[in-house]
Amino acid sequence: MDFLEIQFALRGKTLPADHGYALYSAVKKSLQAVEDASMPKDLPDDLHLCTISGIPDHAGMIYLNQSSSLRLRCPADQVQTWYRFLQNQVLDIRGHLIRLIQPRITLPEASDTLKSRLVTFKLKEIDHAEVPRYFLQSCQNGLDRLGLKGQVFIPSDPDGDLARRTLQIKDKKVLGFSVVVEGLSNEDSLILQWHGLGGRKHFGCGWFYPLKEDAYAA
Repeated sequence: MDFLEIQFALRGKTLPADHGYALYSAVKKSLQAVEDASMPKDLPDDLHLCTISGIPDHAGMIYLNQSSSLRLRCPADQVQTWYRFLQNQVLDIRGHLIRLIQPRITLPEASDTLKSRLVTFKLKEIDHAEVPRYFLQSCQNGLDRLGLKGQVFIPSDPDGDLARRTLQIKDKKVLGFSVVVEGLSNEDSLILQWHGLGGRKHFGCGWFYPLKEDAYAA
């Protein structure tokens, strides 16, 4: 588990608030336009994208600011490939243009408490009253499969409701929740940041970060 994070500053003004799938699609389109046969035509499984933070207008848009960045995690031996490919790329995200500039490489930081803005699972249970229980059990099962020890819970939004989230994928809305995991050892914290929980990691889901970053998270 030798991975690094690349962070790109952005030039741009606005993005759709729900842009995880559109961001993935824009990066994939850029890959498919490259003639270099050594480059993949889709994002590999071991490359994880984070959605971009901004100031919400509460009408489905965010305004980019100095804290806004595109973040990705990949194996250390792939860093130069993605650093060079994405630097100065212009991505069209549902009609909103952003340029990726000033990349920097960072080491993951261990923390006993991690948070993810959105985690999703394919839940068979459709009784909405029972969804949080099944969802938390799926999170716990995910931790168990990774051999991690930690306490998982769904936090509340500022209005006191459970932090329920949705992800738009084409014409489908996927239900998920924000997740916090406490009581992690340093090693377990890094493992969770690499593997995440749930699916759809190319769309920004299951991306965990230290809780102190919460003010800057998407």
